[in-house]
Amino acid sequence: MPLQGDNVVVPVMKLERMLSMKGGNGEASYVNNSQAQARHAQSMLHLLEATLDGVQLESPKVPFVVADLGCSCGGNTIYIIDVIIKHITKRYEALGFEELPEFSAFFSDLPSNDFNTLFQLLPPLSTNINGGSMEECLASDGHRSYFAAGVPGSFFRRLFPARSINVFHSAFSLHWLSQVPESVMDKRSPAYNKGRVFIHGAGESTTSAYKKQFQTDLAAFLRSRSNELKKEGSMFLVCLGRTSMDPSDQGGAGLLFGTHFQDAWDDLVKEGLVDCEKRDSFNIPVYAPSLQDFKEIVEADGSFSINRLEVFRGGSPLVVNQPDDAAEVGRALANSCRSVSGVLVDAHIGDMLSDELFSRIEHRATSHAKELLEQLQFFHIVASLSLA
Repeated sequence: MPLQGDNVVVPVMKLERMLSMKGGNGEASYVNNSQAQARHAQSMLHLLEATLDGVQLESPKVPFVVADLGCSCGGNTIYIIDVIIKHITKRYEALGFEELPEFSAFFSDLPSNDFNTLFQLLPPLSTNINGGSMEECLASDGHRSYFAAGVPGSFFRRLFPARSINVFHSAFSLHWLSQVPESVMDKRSPAYNKGRVFIHGAGESTTSAYKKQFQTDLAAFLRSRSNELKKEGSMFLVCLGRTSMDPSDQGGAGLLFGTHFQDAWDDLVKEGLVDCEKRDSFNIPVYAPSLQDFKEIVEADGSFSINRLEVFRGGSPLVVNQPDDAAEVGRALANSCRSVSGVLVDAHIGDMLSDELFSRIEHRATSHAKELLEQLQFFHIVASLSLA
């Protein structure tokens, strides 16, 4: 069944051709609504650095290659690449090397990602990158000490040559599925998610279909990375998770997409702006796994050893300057929703109705501002893996 909008027709199986965070520099863009992700990433730096300490360093004559999967288009990915390369640089320095390897960073996301905005944020390349001494390379503040390239494609398939990557990093991306499960879109199926646009609170058949899709996708991700990672390399993964064993309780993701977002869709139906079938044929392709969900898939694949696997409390996805300003909280929630799901909504119901939908989300969130600030918390699955 297609996702059909006023401007775009998108078969579900081709979701990857149009799924992206909202590009550009507008109010609802990902660039201007990813501060929470930045805070959550910064709070996990000690876990990332512990993973980097487990990477076996090669001769400085061999290039060191980092890949960020699901990089999106904001400055967070650039910040993380800087952290990784600076930490590895310090490790080479501690081992007494007088020169550094050449560093390469691959920024990878789906082809629809706004790579132009991302690359405009990249600092200029250091003039000391070729053959520079340790002191010169460390002193090149304001410049990047690595070669950069964009790699468009789905991380559920191969993206790089075999044994070519030292460090894989992926944050806030693996909870996005490769597609909405077909049975969830089939009216004849018991998994048909009638009346809902997300699986939060859905029935067992629906949540089982989502879980199975997540299992399939993560297994495909692991198979691809097991071919591409160098034997001495490591992988650091972060995705939305949940603390409940019940997959119909999607935690923070459930509050984000299963309450005011859901209610706003229902508003459009009640007002006759969207019919029931149009709403029911839209589903957010996100699954927040439990720790056990994630562990079972990694162990079943067998390619990776688990160095660390835990649930980490990231905090609220809302960043506001004045928590007592209900209108600011409402705008923050609407913009946060739009920055990550706006492209899908636009494709499904068109730009004008999309504006109506997110306006209603803002209104509803403003009315529940205090509750949102108290209850909306994200938990993340954090995994540090190396080849078995």
